[in-house]
Order: sequence, then C-alpha cells, then structure tokens
Amino acid sequence: MASTHRAPIEEHPDLMELRARHDRAAATPRAQMIEALALVTGLYLAASPWIAGFNGFTTLAVTNLIAGIAYMLLLGGLGNSYERTHSMAWAAAAIGIWTCVAPWVVAGDVAHTRSITSNLITGAVATLLALAAASAARDRADGTRGGSGARGRRGMPGDH
Repeated sequence: MASTHRAPIEEHPDLMELRARHDRAAATPRAQMIEALALVTGLYLAASPWIAGFNGFTTLAVTNLIAGIAYMLLLGGLGNSYERTHSMAWAAAAIGIWTCVAPWVVAGDVAHTRSITSNLITGAVATLLALAAASAARDRADGTRGGSGARGRRGMPGDH
C-alpha cells in the first residue's frame, strides 16, 4: 500500500485562513479597547487593597493581587492568542465573579465597606469585559463558519 504524505495540520488552508481572520480581528478597535480595559481592570484589582485602603486585611489583599495578575494574563494577551480566547475569557469571567464574592468568602473579617465596594465594582467590570471578549471570540468563530461570512457563501449557485 502506498503511503501518502500529508501536510501538517498547521499548514491546512482553512486553518491558515482562520488565523488570518483572527489576526485581522485583533486589529479591530473593539478588541483593542477590550484588551486595554482588561489590563487596567486587572492592574486595579491587583493594586486595589493599597489604593482603596484595605491592605491590612491580608487574605483579601493577597487574593486580589493574585486574581488581578491572573486576570491580566488571561485577557491582556487577547490579541496574541485568539485560538484560545473563548475559554480564556470564560476563565476571566470566573475571576470577575470570584472578585465579587471574595470579601465574604476568604478567611478573616475582611467584609468592610471599602473592600466590598471596591471588589463589587471591579468584579462587575471584570466580568462584563470578559463576557465582551467571549462574545467577540464567538462572533469571530461564527463569521468563519458561514452565515454572514464570505466563506459561507463561496461556491453557492447563482453567486458570481
């Protein structure tokens, strides 16, 4: 039986087209705005104990520092890793939700007005940005599967 040589999957024309579309989407103002706002949100979350003045509550301060850094890593590289954007955005949304509930969940008596207000607002913003990133990733994926995309119309009878 003769062996056939197949090109690696990374060189498949459909995959290369998908990557090109993702690269173009990374350059959109919407993607750039989401990424920039996500970086600022993650930076604020990491520094919030010192900015809002609840750094004496060490468990929440450490939690916010770790969550802020993780959030920045997940959504900060949004433009460079569109193949995983959808799952990364959902993980970032989980961090946003965690930020909202953290003052009541972490060990110690840390649920005070400043920590609650800061975490609720930051968590809500983080969750909304993550959902926007997930939506953008889904919209890009839908555009490559057909429907409104040019690829979905290629080769249809009557199209010239």
